[in-house]
Amino acid sequence: MSVRVPRLLYRTASQRCLLRALSTHAHREPRPGDKVVVGMSGGVDSSVAARLLADQDYDLSAIFMRNWDTRDESGTDKGCEWEKDWEDVQRVCSSLGISCTMIDLSRAYWNRIFQPALDVWESGSTPNPDVWCNREIKFGALLEHLPIDPTTGVSWFATGHYARKDWSSNNRPRLLSAIDQTKDQSYYLSSITEQGLARALFPLGEYTKVQVRELARKFQLETAERPESMGLCFVGERGKFSRFLNSYLQPNPGPIIDSTTQKVIGKHGGLWTYTIGENAKVPGQPFKTFVSHKDPINNAVYVVPRSNHPDLLEHRVICKDWKWIWNDSPPVGISEPSGFRAAVKIRHRQDSQACIAKIAQDGTLEVITDEAMRGVSLGQVAALWDGDWCLGCGVIASTGNSLLHTRSAIQNNQRKLSPGATHHDQARNKRMRISSSSQAHTR
Repeated sequence: MSVRVPRLLYRTASQRCLLRALSTHAHREPRPGDKVVVGMSGGVDSSVAARLLADQDYDLSAIFMRNWDTRDESGTDKGCEWEKDWEDVQRVCSSLGISCTMIDLSRAYWNRIFQPALDVWESGSTPNPDVWCNREIKFGALLEHLPIDPTTGVSWFATGHYARKDWSSNNRPRLLSAIDQTKDQSYYLSSITEQGLARALFPLGEYTKVQVRELARKFQLETAERPESMGLCFVGERGKFSRFLNSYLQPNPGPIIDSTTQKVIGKHGGLWTYTIGENAKVPGQPFKTFVSHKDPINNAVYVVPRSNHPDLLEHRVICKDWKWIWNDSPPVGISEPSGFRAAVKIRHRQDSQACIAKIAQDGTLEVITDEAMRGVSLGQVAALWDGDWCLGCGVIASTGNSLLHTRSAIQNNQRKLSPGATHHDQARNKRMRISSSSQAHTR
């Protein structure tokens, strides 16, 4: 799914005019004296990025985003340890002699990222909030708050992402994979706009993670030995992700069905509690079973007995809401019947796979891989590369297997739908109450 929100929500009319002017200024690299703002999280990567920039002759400052209100309905803090992160950012900035500011974007994050993601999880699909966050928050809402030099109309935003940027022969920015392929984060950046990319700086793109850690020790940064963070920040100490979602989504139990025998072998608490391809861990079964697909019509989870079962393998995905970074210039050949040769990823930690991509008559983008992909879930982000050049991404709307399963579910549906609308409304009302409580804390 795609999050569509109005842009330029925060600035005055004059500031919006200035920002529009900035978005159309000649693309170039920063010059001495230019304003550069580095986004810092309290981790080692953004700390080293700030230190490397501090060696340059820029007008450098730092910004820390608070994207999550950790207080739940009881008023206690149980999520991200943002206070500790903020303290680490301040200590690093103090040692570098640069100013730092905290900005609260938790309301924008809830409305633009988390609420839409909950709707996708509840439907049984698998969203990627990190990809959305880079487009809508870091290179969206945050850019609208950054200081702009009124004389040059230029400001730059640097991050600790492992990615690179260069310029095409016609002076347009290109998003490139990082040198360290094991840490490359261009997948997470695949939905950002050309205007956002033009303003971006990625100081770590030419370094490996090992080198970055060594630099942090050499620079004696406070965060040099800080462990690497993994997963979604807002889950925090709540532990298992499905338990976290259960605090926002009402239970909606349904059957777990053996796809090979069509027998019910267990019960699930909600479609969001399982991910395609994972070990279902159904009690009482003599062998491992793996989630092959979800049936939102009958609120059922289907499993298969082998991790390499054909139902877990896909060669073809259909993507909607496709966003090219160069929005007005998709690859040559993408509209031809033969398509465009590229490489695709459907998750961050995955080797890219050779594929053919082509635009369908309905505007969706079809991706056909040379080798089968395992564990493809609706809602996942599929991103395309031409070599190490990231072109853009879209949301997986259907797969070869999912189309067959959907038709089968409709044809064989022998019971009326459970009161899904009522359940959905109740769940949304609960989330609205949580949202109101959360936003009241941030006022």
